Amino acid sequence: MSNALAVATVTQALALLIEHNLHPEIDMAVSVETRKPPADPPTDPTITVFLYQVTHNPSMRNNDLVTRASDGTLLKRPAAAIDLHYVISAYGEETELVGQRLIGSVVRTLHEIPVLPKELIEEAAQRPHLEGSDLAESLQRVRFTPTQMDVDETSKLWGMLHNTPYSLSVVYQASLVLLDGHQKPVPAKPVHKPDVKVLPFGVPGAPVPPGAAEGRGAAAVPPIPAVPPRPVGAPGGGTSSEGGTAASDAESEGARSEGAKGDSAKGDSAKADRARAPGRKAGGGARSGRSGGGASTQAARKAAAGVGGGRAARKAPTKREAPVKREAPVKRETPAKRESSARPETPAKSADSGSSSGAGAASDSVADKEG
Repeated sequence: MSNALAVATVTQALALLIEHNLHPEIDMAVSVETRKPPADPPTDPTITVFLYQVTHNPSMRNNDLVTRASDGTLLKRPAAAIDLHYVISAYGEETELVGQRLIGSVVRTLHEIPVLPKELIEEAAQRPHLEGSDLAESLQRVRFTPTQMDVDETSKLWGMLHNTPYSLSVVYQASLVLLDGHQKPVPAKPVHKPDVKVLPFGVPGAPVPPGAAEGRGAAAVPPIPAVPPRPVGAPGGGTSSEGGTAASDAESEGARSEGAKGDSAKGDSAKADRARAPGRKAGGGARSGRSGGGASTQAARKAAAGVGGGRAARKAPTKREAPVKREAPVKRETPAKRESSARPETPAKSADSGSSSGAGAASDSVADKEG
């Protein structure tokens, strides 16, 4: 980066670059001037270096938009990135093609040395009107690239030069030139790395706790002796009140959970009994009507045994006993299903009763015949 004298320094250094590289092809005295093409073309060998346009570099123009903080503090030194556009013209005796010979030398020099050397920048800064230029200290180097211009653009360029006849010339672009602002940002404070130590109160070198030294000066707090924990079940030890409370809480919680499980099991068993009751009554009535008193008595005994066994199995567990495994709830059947499930049993039992009655009738008939 450099100051505002960088633009003029680049122009002067470009003229020196062309002048120092004319030989050995050009064996005549040539005047290299940093001005616009003259209105009266000179007859002596002359090269003019004219800066006709300055543009912002498109790739770097927005590189430093945010340069200040919200409070106005300068964060980054602003820098304007610009490109310089030059037209280099040659003059001389037309019969000896001096202008063409000079233009050939210019093209060869800028193609061979496209980057402006630091030595020429320092030499150009020694001019009295360029004293104070710091372009040589900039890390960004200036590079020259040729610019292609058609007839229309060339006509417009020379049309800007009022009353100046056209002369053989070439156009080059110099980039990149950075112009720094006057203000410089304040250097940031160095980063501190604090050494943090964590010490308990009472050890040597530890701070005094707040309120401990009030009214006693800066007296040190005596260290707190560490009490080793006593094992559970050791002589004179036992469990602490907190441990006993936690154990009793755990036992009461387990008892409540077991009681809740027993209540839920009782509720499920009662529901199952209510669901079976209509089926047992209907099935018992049907069997007693068809098969007689013996079958109904046997069914009643089985029902009574089943109910008693279920009640015994569904006995609520005590708090100290293991919880009873919950049985799967009995699926409630509709009356139609109960009737369909009860019907297949009727033919078998009726067949038994029929066979018994048939056997009795056969025995009676045999007895009549014998008599």
